[in-house]
Amino acid sequence: MNKKNPWTWVPSLYFAEGIPYVTVMTISLIMYKRMGMSNTDITLYTSWLYLPWVIKPFWSPFVDIVKSKRWWIISMQLLIGAALGGVAFTIPTAFWLQGTLCFFWLMAFSSATHDIAADGFYMLGLNHHQQAWFVGIRSTFYRIATIFGQGMLVALAGNMAVLTRNVRYSWSLMFYFAAGLFIALWLYHSWVLPKPHEDDNHEKTGAKEMIRELGTTIRTFFDKQQVVVGICFMLFYRMPEGLLAKVSALFLVDARHNGGLGLSDSEYGLAQGTVGIIGLTLGGILGGIAASRHGLKHWLWPMVLAITLPDIVYVYLSYAMPSNLFCVSSCIFIEQFGYGFGFTAYMLYLIYYSQGKHKTSHYAICTAFMALSMMLPGLVAGALQEAVGYRMFFIIVIAACSMTFIVTSLLKIDPGFGKKMTE
Repeated sequence: MNKKNPWTWVPSLYFAEGIPYVTVMTISLIMYKRMGMSNTDITLYTSWLYLPWVIKPFWSPFVDIVKSKRWWIISMQLLIGAALGGVAFTIPTAFWLQGTLCFFWLMAFSSATHDIAADGFYMLGLNHHQQAWFVGIRSTFYRIATIFGQGMLVALAGNMAVLTRNVRYSWSLMFYFAAGLFIALWLYHSWVLPKPHEDDNHEKTGAKEMIRELGTTIRTFFDKQQVVVGICFMLFYRMPEGLLAKVSALFLVDARHNGGLGLSDSEYGLAQGTVGIIGLTLGGILGGIAASRHGLKHWLWPMVLAITLPDIVYVYLSYAMPSNLFCVSSCIFIEQFGYGFGFTAYMLYLIYYSQGKHKTSHYAICTAFMALSMMLPGLVAGALQEAVGYRMFFIIVIAACSMTFIVTSLLKIDPGFGKKMTE
């Protein structure tokens, strides 16, 4: 292995992992809204983009069979850069919807594949001590990528729209900038990523054996105790967030005469893309610290309250319609902080459910249900909002919190789980 200082590639690798995800899941929402699409169409089309992450566990063995993980990382970064350029190219055209969706799909599949390869490469490129040391660093730079995407890139598009007086042209320029940035990351990683001996020379498993192993993994996953309760928890714990996630962003930027707050792209970038992400990150850190001290079972219900009750800030915003950006940002911070704290219970339960033989593969299947839990509510969220309006929609979100309470009440968790694990 040609040894490289992990600081030269771990932060940039996880920054590169975060950019396409936030682009597909969040930036696309704001772009389509600015281009005049209805909330129904926006949430329907963009929710389908979760699919690559839903089925990711079923093609991850292919990444291990064909080529090295370094090759996959480099190749996917080039494809993501090309997809960003493709979005930029098609925005000003007459076929902008079909074209941008096509390239967003390419970006989504490339990003999901990049996730598989990057996480595997992380374990091959670092020893155990380094893996533990850099786990916080990689998460931090993933969050920085989220702030950069939702905050700076959205604000950049908005500022250029003011200068050019042309919405499509401004978004096209922003995506060209993002494509250039990603091509630069591709070139940098082509040079800086180490070449672990295990990555090139590990014994490859045959395709038939891999398929047989995948079948065994799926069967043992569904043979677990409390499988029905576990899957229901994975699907419904975040139902309120699944409804809220996409519509809340559209509510923030929608015109006031439509019931939205009418934030500019720069204001959205600050409120949701910066203040909100900081709240989400702090909530997640505090949740991890809390769970490590007393375990998941002790903190389960406080985390349920944290992930549900703060959703009421959107009921307040939809009725009060404040124009003060500090007030709006504070509400977003509260909701995102609560979500970050409450989401800790969800992630810890995925680990808890995955314990035993095949735990890595079982965890991957759990993450598929995690993506599905956001995809399914998102498909109907926009249509529901347009049918009842923003105010009633947010009240429905609060009512949906009952599902979180119901599925949580059915869980049986070892009181000691969480303490030793995080230690």
